[in-house]
Amino acid sequence: MVEALVAAAAALVSVGAVYAMSAARVVKQYERGVVFRLGRLRPEVRGPGFTMILPFVDRLQKVNMQIVTMPVPGQEGITRDNVTVRVDAVVYFRVTSPAEAVVRVEDYRFAVAQMAQTSLRSIIGKSELDDLLSNREKLNQGLELMIDSPAVEWGVTIDRVEIKDVSLPETMKRSMARQAEADRERRARVINADAELQASKKLAEAAKEMSEQPAALQLRLLQTVVAVAAEKNSTLVLPFPVELLRFLERAQQQLPPAGGADGAGGSEAANSGQG
Repeated sequence: MVEALVAAAAALVSVGAVYAMSAARVVKQYERGVVFRLGRLRPEVRGPGFTMILPFVDRLQKVNMQIVTMPVPGQEGITRDNVTVRVDAVVYFRVTSPAEAVVRVEDYRFAVAQMAQTSLRSIIGKSELDDLLSNREKLNQGLELMIDSPAVEWGVTIDRVEIKDVSLPETMKRSMARQAEADRERRARVINADAELQASKKLAEAAKEMSEQPAALQLRLLQTVVAVAAEKNSTLVLPFPVELLRFLERAQQQLPPAGGADGAGGSEAANSGQG
């Protein structure tokens, strides 16, 4: 009789231990537990730590509450200005309602991935190439809003969306390079023209000052000669004032022609002799 009682007690202990082991669950700090009892969702969500469920009656499904980094595969599309591009992005999201993430959607990760790809293609079609290259912050906000709108119903919140890379065809890259080169050349020409304008104004002011002080022109001439001579050139170019040439020309025109006076005296003597 005693042996039968001991055997029965041992069997009960064994059954209790097996039951406890099958009912015991551990939920990690970054997880939450959603319990289904006979297929019906229990209202309470199990927090991190040790918890118990009814074996063969309850089913505990753990949901990760960490931020998930999901890369979006590159999507090809045609921009609003008819340029074919390939754009890839990355989505950061997390689960805010574990019960809705389990009940409302079959696989919330797959659903977010598909929504991100669709939204990215839609953004490509609505944007121009310049916006994709230089105005990414605005596009990221629009893409985040497009993904977050349906994801809220799934118990998922989109934290951030970033466009990683925009791939262009080789022909478009060469065209953009030529355009950038032409723009840089245009700016260089404008800068040179502006410099010439400023230099001409300064030269005009200098000429005005030199016209009031004639000695300044001579001093500037001597400075130029000294600067040229310092280069140790074999040829020295010496500027000659045009005013001096005109002065010599006028002086030569005022002089009488050579032998003019003697010729006139000889003709008068010949006339007097004939008389």
